[in-house]
Amino acid sequence: MASEIPALPQSFAPGTGSVFSDQSGFYSLDANVPGLSKVILNKLNMKDYGEYRAAVEGKAKRVSFRNYKEMFEKMEETFKFCTGCNKLPDHLTEGQTLKRCVKCLNVYYCTKDCQRKDWPQHKKVCKMLRLVAIDRLVEWLMFTGDLPFPTEKWSKPFAEVKNWEDWLPMQGDLTLRLDAIVSSTNMATLWKNASRTRPDDADLRQSLWRLQSEFLSRVLTVGIAIQHFGLDPKSKPLTIHLAGASHNETMGARLTDYDELNHMFPGHQGIEVVMVGPEVVDGPIVRPPLTAFGPKQKVYISAYKGLYHQFWEDLVEKEEAAKPDLVVGFHPGFHANQGLVEGWLPTLLLLRDFNIPSFFTMYSEMELKYSLQILLELEMHIRDSGANPFTSQKPEQVQASPNKTPVNCNSHFICFQGLLPQEDVEEPGPDN
Repeated sequence: MASEIPALPQSFAPGTGSVFSDQSGFYSLDANVPGLSKVILNKLNMKDYGEYRAAVEGKAKRVSFRNYKEMFEKMEETFKFCTGCNKLPDHLTEGQTLKRCVKCLNVYYCTKDCQRKDWPQHKKVCKMLRLVAIDRLVEWLMFTGDLPFPTEKWSKPFAEVKNWEDWLPMQGDLTLRLDAIVSSTNMATLWKNASRTRPDDADLRQSLWRLQSEFLSRVLTVGIAIQHFGLDPKSKPLTIHLAGASHNETMGARLTDYDELNHMFPGHQGIEVVMVGPEVVDGPIVRPPLTAFGPKQKVYISAYKGLYHQFWEDLVEKEEAAKPDLVVGFHPGFHANQGLVEGWLPTLLLLRDFNIPSFFTMYSEMELKYSLQILLELEMHIRDSGANPFTSQKPEQVQASPNKTPVNCNSHFICFQGLLPQEDVEEPGPDN
């Protein structure tokens, strides 16, 4: 029997059991490095998480710096703590300073002794953390407009494009596009003001590709989800809801961000992408969803700030938004703590009870395992799960635990729809 959808919460204000995944991550920093969240707030000239949220949402004055050099310095200072003993700069004894690992330029140590003791762990990830250190600076080009770079029309049907190895040859020689960014004014400004030596051009090209792959990974994952459920965008318009959309997907988002779907499904009848989540950041995509079919061969993006089941009650049930053909969730994180589970529970039950095709991604195999467990406890019908062939190529560092092996966005997925089928059980008769 379908479960009743719980009543809506009265407030979305962050609390101890917050549905804000960024708050969960923000304060989890202190579990490993006590005081690190305060360091970050200080560098941003903010007094608490509420002020941070307001700035992200555009409700307060945005963070401003006197110049680019100060901006990059402040950003780097949020990574400054001893990886060996977790001491922050303020806790060092007089004369002590944090020294950066010369190989990765990513982690810091207060003494040579701390570095020696930490080396058995750090050496496992040192090479990869060098890439992370480059990427977190080059990522600034996502906000200057240099990234993502334009892509080409596909020369193969989507069914034949199984992974990045199939996608890349359709783009021709990327060197010219990458070199144009490497030699751009913004790239020069970046390394003139960053607190480290400019890497060589080959490293920068690789970094640009990793960042491009993270951007495209979301769009290509939507395409995989469409394929998994046998949906055909050429036969009818599709409405896709992105549940739990956060500032990662919506900060600086543009109306063209999902245009790769036009290359994936040429001649489609129209695709609508609605981003729904309490962490949606204001911008051009925050506009009403379609109530009628949009133009053919175009992707229409809109966004709604709030929990998904609230969006359903406020707009879908009133027919002010179309019911979805598919719901996708990027890194819902409902396995992380009880507050997030409770925030997601009404949405998960809604997806289950309305039999909506759903496709969620995870950062790692462990997160996949815990998420599967939660969904099975909710009697979800799991259709498929596993590694995503279009995982982001950009390694993600756990800031407060830098020696943890970096993970990748959208590396794993779960595909589910409706209730878990119940096996027919024969009632015992008088002769049994």
